[in-house]
Amino acid sequence: MKLIHLGDLHIGKSVNDYSMIEDQRYILDQILEIGAEREIDGILIAGDVYDKSVPSEEAVRVFDRFLCQMAERKMKAFIISGNHDSDERLHFGSGLFASHDIYIASKYEGALSRQTVEDEHGRVNIYLLPFVKASQVRHFFPEQEIDSYDKAVRTVIEREDIDVRERNILVAHQFVAGRSGEVELAGSENAAVQHVGAVEKIGADCFDAFDYVALGHIHSPQKVAGDRVRYSGSPLKYSLSEICNEKSVPVIALGKKGEVAVDLVPLKPFRDMRQIKGKMEQILQKEHILSPEDYIYVTLTDETPISDAMAIIRQHYPNAMKVDYENSRTREGEDLDFSRVAGEKSFREMIGDFYQMMYGQEISGEEEKIMMEVAGEAGVADEAD
Repeated sequence: MKLIHLGDLHIGKSVNDYSMIEDQRYILDQILEIGAEREIDGILIAGDVYDKSVPSEEAVRVFDRFLCQMAERKMKAFIISGNHDSDERLHFGSGLFASHDIYIASKYEGALSRQTVEDEHGRVNIYLLPFVKASQVRHFFPEQEIDSYDKAVRTVIEREDIDVRERNILVAHQFVAGRSGEVELAGSENAAVQHVGAVEKIGADCFDAFDYVALGHIHSPQKVAGDRVRYSGSPLKYSLSEICNEKSVPVIALGKKGEVAVDLVPLKPFRDMRQIKGKMEQILQKEHILSPEDYIYVTLTDETPISDAMAIIRQHYPNAMKVDYENSRTREGEDLDFSRVAGEKSFREMIGDFYQMMYGQEISGEEEKIMMEVAGEAGVADEAD
């Protein structure tokens, strides 16, 4: 049996005000072609199907098209919700979808959804665990002491009657750490995971009953506990932190019990996401302008700020996303001890110093007034400071 493992599609996502819909449609078509070429039996989708709990009409159409094409090609689908998805919206139509071998588990209801399929080696049990919090699991098992995500997921799995003699797969959307405790973070989940820290972390050893665990939630593709527990990563780059990621889809080949092979098939996006660095004059030289339609982050090393830098760059890179500077002024800012500065200067003085450092001139009265008003509204400074 062959299965594709996907996660974190984030259909409908925008990056720096650029809609990724066209890129997502393109990469989903590519995944279907990989499935046809590899004679895939099914696709595991490990949550965050949509980027928002209320997806746009266009995003829903893209996913609907993807599901219809899977059904036409006789590929089974096993889908769970992630923390970005709406349980109710993703669940809509699931009864009808199941009649076409498209199985959706959007909300934990006290037991794991299990679908059993067969091949020449016998049964394969595919368990679907939507994104869960400790409070959700406590609702069903009030007698249990569940004060962390780890205890919640362990309780869920322990309550299942899993026959370890058979082949078992789990699809889940959680923050799972291997025995080293290290996971490479990237994308929109980076800050959230760092914020909750150990509270959200789940030990990979709680999945020992499964032959393969298809994870979503982390955008960097990586294995957590050998090849058996793995994040597919998002199929597209969605942030600067993912620029060095090599995006791929894991193709899982199940043989007899204990025989699991993982083949990472590279994905080629419609537009790549890249970062270029140098002086304006250098990056606009013809020989340096490669794949101009890509999404570009530009870091200028010019010492003097360039007026309308983004407009100039977009004449050559129409999909440039962001421009920043790396020069002696920004390096000075990196070396500053802001805690010491904050203790010695008023907020108004710090704004003036920062403006001087970045632009080499004093801030105007009107600009200072606007900055102080914004800081006052944000509650970080008193306008009279």
